[in-house]
Amino acid sequence: MTSEQSSIGIRIERGRKASGLSLRSLGEEVGISHTAVSKYEQGSVIPSSTMLIKLSRALGVRIEYFLRPETYELSNIQYRKRQGLTKAELSAIEFDVMDQIERQFELESLLPLPENKLGKWYSQPSKIANNYSGIEEIADEARSNWHLGSSAISNFVDIVKEKGIRIIFTKVEIPAKFDGLSAMIGETHLIVVAKNVTGDRQRFTIAHELGHLVLDKRISSELDIEKACNRFAGAFLLPRTSVIERLGRTRKDIDIAELSILKAEFGISMVGILYRALDLGIISRELHRRMMIDFRKNGWNKIEPGDQYPTETDYAFQQLIYRALSEEYIGPSKAAELLGVSIDEFNEIHDFTATCE
Repeated sequence: MTSEQSSIGIRIERGRKASGLSLRSLGEEVGISHTAVSKYEQGSVIPSSTMLIKLSRALGVRIEYFLRPETYELSNIQYRKRQGLTKAELSAIEFDVMDQIERQFELESLLPLPENKLGKWYSQPSKIANNYSGIEEIADEARSNWHLGSSAISNFVDIVKEKGIRIIFTKVEIPAKFDGLSAMIGETHLIVVAKNVTGDRQRFTIAHELGHLVLDKRISSELDIEKACNRFAGAFLLPRTSVIERLGRTRKDIDIAELSILKAEFGISMVGILYRALDLGIISRELHRRMMIDFRKNGWNKIEPGDQYPTETDYAFQQLIYRALSEEYIGPSKAAELLGVSIDEFNEIHDFTATCE
């Protein structure tokens, strides 16, 4: 079996599973037997160019997808929220992630970029957190190491990526079931976030997954790791000093308008802010309970009142594509492929038609 055969076969299998198709179903779509599809996937037979076109249409991918030079594998996949997700939905998410990461790696291989030397994105363990309060100190230490101070983080995605952690926004439409996942590709850490959720939810997911990395071997085995990462996420996005500065040390009530202002400034949900106030002893458990009942009664636990926090965006990949195009490392067709659009869509976006004429 050649590497070319293996690569194409792996891609056919990935695409089929992401589409929720059986061997037989895909065979029927392209007019061959399920045995023939199996041989393609196993790499014992190479599909013709005509068959690749049929397969690309059946699987909803560009034909270039099958011809990419390398394949990568996700490892150590950890979902933050996966209740109710079917195997097909999980496969669709992982397929989309792999498609995006492969396009990123291919683009980076075409450009004369400096070697990616990962920054020291967390310090060596200085102590173990034996309780949830101790996680506050670890979050403060992480912000200090990253020179963030106690102010709001406006460019969260850029800051995390600067530390050598890749962030992917998955386009798979799965309502309310999926927040994000963390994984590895080789030695690179990867955080995947749902694209179709609010910006404050995206930021919390990124901070939560970051917590898994930072808290590794730094908390007592008696603590629940998911609760610990939630505590870290809240403390990293809205540090203790800022909470006390804005809300005071103790409160008998908190106005919704206050929560809305803090949400707009720090990019953390109103519910998240209430939990911060509870964790830090600013409000009582009874006040927190009453306010959460009001949130549920008004449907604010699903859609919070006021303006929604804008979604996070990663512009770096798009900018690299246009850089490669302007420096003639790639042409318009390759740029369209890397962006995941047709050449006509690319021409429309880039207004390339007049230039080509």
